[in-house]
Amino acid sequence: MAENLEGYVEKIVYRNQENGYTVLTLAADEEEVTCVGTFIFINEGEYVCLEGNYTAHPTYGEQFQVMQYDVRQPDNAKSMERYLASGAIKGIGEALAGRIVKKFEDRTFHIIENEPERLAEIKGISIKKAQEIYEQFHGKKELRSATMFLAEYGIGVNLAVKIYQKYKNELYEIIRVNPYRLAEEMEGVGFQTADDIAVKAGIGSDSEHRIKSGILYCLMQAAGSGHVYLPKQELIGMAMQLLMVSESSVRRQLDICCLERKTIIQVMDGMECIYHAPFYYLELNTARMLLDLNLVYTPDPQLVNARIEKLQTSFDLELDEMQRFAVEEAARCGLFILTGGPGTGKTTTINAIIRFFEEEGMDILLAAPTGRAAKRMKETTGYEARTIHRMLELGKGQDGAGREMVFERDESNPLECDVVIIDEMSMVDISLMHALLCAIVVGTRVIFVGDVNQLPSVGPGNVLHDMIASNQFHVVCLTKIFRQASESDIVVNAHKINAGEQIRMDNKSKDFFVLQRLQVNEILGLTISLVRDKLPGYVNASSYDIQVLTPMRKGELGVENLNQILQQYLNPPSQDKTEREAHGMTFREGDKVMQIRNNYQQTWKVLGYNRITLQEGTGVFNGDIGIIREINLFAETVTVEFDEGRLAEYPFSQLEELEMAYAITIHKSQGSEYPAVVIPILTGPRQLLHRNLLYTAVTRAKNCVTLIGSKETIWKMIDNINEQKRYSGLHYHLNDQ
Repeated sequence: MAENLEGYVEKIVYRNQENGYTVLTLAADEEEVTCVGTFIFINEGEYVCLEGNYTAHPTYGEQFQVMQYDVRQPDNAKSMERYLASGAIKGIGEALAGRIVKKFEDRTFHIIENEPERLAEIKGISIKKAQEIYEQFHGKKELRSATMFLAEYGIGVNLAVKIYQKYKNELYEIIRVNPYRLAEEMEGVGFQTADDIAVKAGIGSDSEHRIKSGILYCLMQAAGSGHVYLPKQELIGMAMQLLMVSESSVRRQLDICCLERKTIIQVMDGMECIYHAPFYYLELNTARMLLDLNLVYTPDPQLVNARIEKLQTSFDLELDEMQRFAVEEAARCGLFILTGGPGTGKTTTINAIIRFFEEEGMDILLAAPTGRAAKRMKETTGYEARTIHRMLELGKGQDGAGREMVFERDESNPLECDVVIIDEMSMVDISLMHALLCAIVVGTRVIFVGDVNQLPSVGPGNVLHDMIASNQFHVVCLTKIFRQASESDIVVNAHKINAGEQIRMDNKSKDFFVLQRLQVNEILGLTISLVRDKLPGYVNASSYDIQVLTPMRKGELGVENLNQILQQYLNPPSQDKTEREAHGMTFREGDKVMQIRNNYQQTWKVLGYNRITLQEGTGVFNGDIGIIREINLFAETVTVEFDEGRLAEYPFSQLEELEMAYAITIHKSQGSEYPAVVIPILTGPRQLLHRNLLYTAVTRAKNCVTLIGSKETIWKMIDNINEQKRYSGLHYHLNDQ
């Protein structure tokens, strides 16, 4: 038989914001009872009636397991004072709660709801504060109602609060009529979530709202795979498969999306292409700004030659013919692209360009897409280099594609410099490129540096490739491998791979090894041995600095399985290490983790002696790798240390942004350099195992590459140039303006 229990919520000990599971202490009949159950919305200080049973927990002792509950508004002065004193209303403590209830007694809540201005009769409460108290009190009631309503549609507490904050009382009509607005207008709400809500709301599968939302969802999914648009027929096919509706229904709603300018149709090379409108304008405006910067100057050739000769002598630089030509082109062009593979002298050329412009008294800014790439740029040039996000001074807001990204540096507050040099340009997607160009005034020299043969950016677009393919800009491609670099088999083999030539696999190298193993267990065992025992001493680095790179996420040699195994051997469980389980993985203090999406609002700080804050800022980005320094079970937070000592604190509810990083995909390694990389390769789909992927993986290593697996698969990768096509139209827009 179920039992009943009544009392005040004394303290909320634990609460899962996603599903409402709560552990609380209840003050009932002058005794405290630990209660556990799912509470859609509840505050400390509230009076609740519970139905359930007492159970005995092996660790925490007797608990009351709640099956049903009801929250009752306090109906007497003592109960009202208790609620107000609990902190449920910000700005009201015990003393002020006592004064309010002493003044209004049993009519306290009536006064707050209906005559809030009378609160100003109490010492310490202004008219403004009285209004704030009313808004909080009223808002909590509405939020409770909204949360309970949304729970009927399977919406968790965390998301319910976000929906209420965005739509307030409009949410009821949205849920009943067109829940697909949530997918279109709210970050973190996907089409599938909206579709589940629509089913519960009784909305038909052929609803026009559903089909239009499904079309936009397909385009956003494509953006997640790097595409800026989709061919019309391919989009229609994807939408039909997703929605299980007829082709005519999809075509009809696609036409309406185009009329409403939610999508843009562009004919390129005789093919109809469909853009999600924000990405179309990002690409179009990026093309316009690039062409505006593409000025040509006419410096005195003799003066340029004299300056190059002087900097070679002064800085002990030895430039070959192409490197010298690159410096001359940088002097002549408003926008210049320098590309080339490893060991071809890009760094020497960048240093020469920097010093050339310094001699002219110009202010120069250096940047790269990631913290690791910026750090390496600083080390190789000796000049301060930052991430593009930091250079643009990341703030709060939304970018053109609806994501939370805005920069203090833009058209109205441009970068104050004469020259901007960006390294690792293959990593820059269309959104970041657009933001960068918005902050550069016409007349500023812009130099883009990168290896066009690397994998394209994780985000949508193929910026560097499209710029070169457009033939609109001055490009110098360095191809000569310099003597010192030619002594590295990493560099030599990278160029062979890129040229489609087979590499030597006799293991007579000092820095490039191919270890034939055809059994998964052998590959796993050797990977562990290399990372934990053999490579750290060989390359003079810690096991955490050695990176395992793999082509895929799934499978026995995919990221997910490798991380579980590597964690077990590199950071095993210990009584000294706190753990927290989240989204199917166990996070442990000391774990190597990676941020898997851009979070422009994530705060971080750098601490000095006595934990004094030396620096603070916002923004942790897709691919950033760090170490878990602390898991605080009481505060429900995980603290991760990223590059340069940046400490970021994540609430437990935000842990879906992190995953293990003992092994990462080759795509995620772009722009990074590691002392050594271990690459397990056995089998996989042909469209994934291609030359470009292997080339990128090999060029991530500074001192040692070890490939473990099938030599035959490696040979096939070198022969396979059929990498997945990426739909981007920047080259078209550059030639159409």
